[in-house]
Amino acid sequence: MSAQSPKPFIVLGVSGGIAAYKAIEVCRQLVDAGCHVAPILTENATKFVAPLTFTALASEPAQTKLYDGSAAIPHTRLGQSASVIVVAPATAHLIARMAAGLADDLLTATLLATRATVIVAPAMHTEMWEQPSVQDNLATLRSRGVTVVEPEVGRLAGGDEGAGRLADPGVIVAAVLDEVAAPRATDLAGTKVLVSSGGTREPIDPVRFLSNRSSGKQGHAIAAAAAERGAEVVLVTTMPQTAPHGVEVEAVDTAAQMNEAMARHARVADVVVMAAAVADFRPSQAASSKVKRELGTPEIVLEPTEDILCGLVKARTKGQIIVGFAAETDDVLANAAAKLDRKGCDLLVVNDVSAPAVGFDHDTNAVHILERGGGVVEVPLTSKRAVAESVLDMVVRHLGEDEGKKSS
Repeated sequence: MSAQSPKPFIVLGVSGGIAAYKAIEVCRQLVDAGCHVAPILTENATKFVAPLTFTALASEPAQTKLYDGSAAIPHTRLGQSASVIVVAPATAHLIARMAAGLADDLLTATLLATRATVIVAPAMHTEMWEQPSVQDNLATLRSRGVTVVEPEVGRLAGGDEGAGRLADPGVIVAAVLDEVAAPRATDLAGTKVLVSSGGTREPIDPVRFLSNRSSGKQGHAIAAAAAERGAEVVLVTTMPQTAPHGVEVEAVDTAAQMNEAMARHARVADVVVMAAAVADFRPSQAASSKVKRELGTPEIVLEPTEDILCGLVKARTKGQIIVGFAAETDDVLANAAAKLDRKGCDLLVVNDVSAPAVGFDHDTNAVHILERGGGVVEVPLTSKRAVAESVLDMVVRHLGEDEGKKSS
């Protein structure tokens, strides 16, 4: 942000859940990043955190009431001033009120009185998060352009473990800063982008399978970012996450299924991003019934799976840009350079999955992006959405270089 630029005006909505205390850190980080932060707390939120805490940290006093006498129409001022409205945590009840268009308090009235980007970070118990009504409400919000920062899997109130834990404050802040950093690019308009995500599952028997720790989050982030930049996107995935807004999804399970789907869709794609973590081996023969412990230790013979990335490169169409991924733990850049040379793709995105908060199971990532011509771009630890934007920036540059070659 330049000194001449006005500070991004961020309305921080806090609803009534135990994770409300984490919104204090969201507020602090946004202010530290140079944002003007205006907090709104619902009545239930004040039972978990004090408005005075936000007033002390934010850029203006926290507000809690639609009618408090200080301003005739506070929701209009806040809604019209906002660059982004972020709700963290967003409870199931608040999400339902948003989906229904209710406006019975200051926060929901502000959400209706804005044309700004809205970001919600849900937090609730696993049983609530998995309710069809909650997922339907989130799908409705996504269809209206609301960005959802997915909750994490972890420890919940009461000591339970499961999905529904509020995303890390740094991830929420990164989503806000990504939105206000620059006008949304439309540099992939008219481009067909194919993305894969998740780890494949190779059956041992009807119950067990070989797989890996891939969450599919990075591939989903790339698909979502490409769609928002104007691309027509197909996502081939093994993961059950909700589809990014505007993305066509094809669900697969095994490496063979992913290979077939990727080859089929790649025929008409301008860009192929092979972000999935495909198993290198599978059982040569899966048992037709569950293998019983009582029968002794089974002998499982493995065979190599299809090398999907190599196949895509061999069958590539003219001008097609292909991006590969590599998860490494040792000699990261050397192994990545060798893989780039061996596979023949245009770009290779590599991360060190042994590093803290990087890669599998995390909402953050740190990568190096290697180019076939020898260039290397480092992306330090940041949100997976920010990594996705960096990858797509390089894809756009390569598409432009290809167009330049055609016209010269």
